[in-house]
Amino acid sequence: DVQLVESGGGLVQAGGSLRLSCVVSGFSVSTYCMKWYRQAPGKEQELVSLISGYGNTGYADSVRGRFTISRDHAKNTLLLQMNSLKPEDTANYYCAADATRTFCSGSGYYTHWGQGTPVTVSS
Repeated sequence: DVQLVESGGGLVQAGGSLRLSCVVSGFSVSTYCMKWYRQAPGKEQELVSLISGYGNTGYADSVRGRFTISRDHAKNTLLLQMNSLKPEDTANYYCAADATRTFCSGSGYYTHWGQGTPVTVSS
């Protein structure tokens, strides 16, 4: 069974840092396209960052230069290092994996979702 279990969210002051973790079961973290999404109350879901099965990364303009997506292969875990946090980063953050899709593009895939972890940045 595929499971994505997130942790690391919490309360932090503006300018601080958090590291989100997504422990993956059922497949290798390096196999598929993996993504971090976030959604704040009353706002649309936003793609924050992605990493392909080959390690290519992408970031939303709103987090570029502040967030870093990576993988810990030994722990089969997807990571999101968040630095210089701003109040507008406050949201529930979700880990997602596109099963069978390697390049984060193309059709014929199914997205698995984590349960989400809340991040609150105080001003």
